[in-house]
Amino acid sequence: MKFNWGIIKFLLVTSLIVFLFGFSKQRNEQRKITKINIDFKDENRMFITPLAVNKLLILNNDTLPSIGKETLDLNKMEKRLLENPMIKDAEVYVTIDGVLGTKIEQRNPVARVSGNPDFYLDEEGLKMPLSKVYSARVPIVSGISEAYFSEVTNLINKISKDNFMKEHIVGLEVNKDAEILLNIRKNYFKILFGKPKNIEAKFQNFKAFYKLIKKDSLLESYSLVNLKFENQVVATKRKANGE
Repeated sequence: MKFNWGIIKFLLVTSLIVFLFGFSKQRNEQRKITKINIDFKDENRMFITPLAVNKLLILNNDTLPSIGKETLDLNKMEKRLLENPMIKDAEVYVTIDGVLGTKIEQRNPVARVSGNPDFYLDEEGLKMPLSKVYSARVPIVSGISEAYFSEVTNLINKISKDNFMKEHIVGLEVNKDAEILLNIRKNYFKILFGKPKNIEAKFQNFKAFYKLIKKDSLLESYSLVNLKFENQVVATKRKANGE
């Protein structure tokens, strides 16, 4: 009876590989967590503290060295993080040497809405609570209802991407006709923006008007600048009593 040594060698090597893989996997699962590493995408604006993230990752009272890698449910950890209103995206992982790591992307507030209580609107037009550890410097919005969150957020996003408008606009008001009034820095006058349509054209009209009246030192001569009408700016001068 002849033996096929080639097949036998192949089976032995395969068995050895499977054994080593299983042994390595078992040893790896038995490793304890040595530390937690939290990586924030934007560390300049911390709406949630590393301690709060740490508590979301490890909910029980175990000490860190007592936690085995095999007991961790990374999907559940990510789900808990994503349920936090300050967090937009999260990734949780464990390294070979026992480090429990997470990458955190915080939500980005673009406006603060005056309400009871106040809250932020993020860049997607969703409500976001105020943070106890960081206050964002964003335009203040008043008079807005939830039905207009999306439209107003779209306008605010465009303002934030335009250096001139971002420098000068500090607030927005939604009036009873659902039209938008913009509050300018130093409160020289209000801007009746109207509906958030033809946004870029209105921006250009305002820039041209502002530069013209600033050059002639007339910034304080007007009470209202109306951008509602296409291809024109209608400015209302202050009355003699300053109103």
